Amino acid sequence: MMYYRRKIVLALLEAFGGELEKLQLQKLLMLFTTYQRNKSYHFVPYKFGCFSFQANADLSTMKKYAQVEEGERTWKKTDPTAYWSTLKPEDRKAIARLKTKFQGHSSEELIRYTYVNFPYFAINSTVADRYLNALEKSIVASTKPTSNKKALFTIGYEGLSLEEYINKLLAADVKVLCDVRKNSYSMKYGFNKSQLQMACDGVGIRFIHIPEVGIVSDKRRELHSQRDYDILFEDYKQTVLTQTLSQQEEILNLIKTYDRVAITCFEANICQCHRKHLAEAICQLPEFEYELLHL
Repeated sequence: MMYYRRKIVLALLEAFGGELEKLQLQKLLMLFTTYQRNKSYHFVPYKFGCFSFQANADLSTMKKYAQVEEGERTWKKTDPTAYWSTLKPEDRKAIARLKTKFQGHSSEELIRYTYVNFPYFAINSTVADRYLNALEKSIVASTKPTSNKKALFTIGYEGLSLEEYINKLLAADVKVLCDVRKNSYSMKYGFNKSQLQMACDGVGIRFIHIPEVGIVSDKRRELHSQRDYDILFEDYKQTVLTQTLSQQEEILNLIKTYDRVAITCFEANICQCHRKHLAEAICQLPEFEYELLHL
């Protein structure tokens, strides 16, 4: 069964004549989600403005199934099915609004429109000078979260899309992300090491994997209650944390150099993740004099 969000992409292509430039499609998809309460896609401020990694991955998958064809600059719908009629009424209405407002608009016009009306998505743009005047660029700059206060953060990606996760890091002005999983692999899209590193690189966050401070998967198999987690973490504190002082000091030195550093693992609940105990161990190092925040 096809994901509903992919039907939206195909219906959007359908509504705009069956083919759109890649930049146009990303911008129109973002504008489409502004009409949605439960968003089909989330977006990050990327090199050319708003960008959804998930949408791009979906298009690549649909290409394999011959539903779309990829050109150098375009995506073309090749699936003959009419997906417009399969959408929810409110989503058909949203696409109709977009068609009325933006039919015939070039990629350049859509870039400028989104930069002016959604300046956050232009904060990492490499082409903003082409589309914005001095005042507009100053507005974009004012939406960029910034802080010169040194801090250590922790964050779990459970329950978040890659884009929501990246936006949380950007909101905290995190400069370095330390992946502290033993095995930097995930069944969840976007959180394999290579995917996460690419996403971080694209928004100006340095990515480092420090597997030595992780927990081997064999020890995580029988975790049914908080007591099970607590027993695991007591063992972690007495073994791994006593043997990885150099890695803990490495993270501390990253804070000294880059100001705002986050350590990351899977669990949303900080009490069920080793990153809590790793962070607390780093806080106990003699030269640690910063704030610890759990995102």
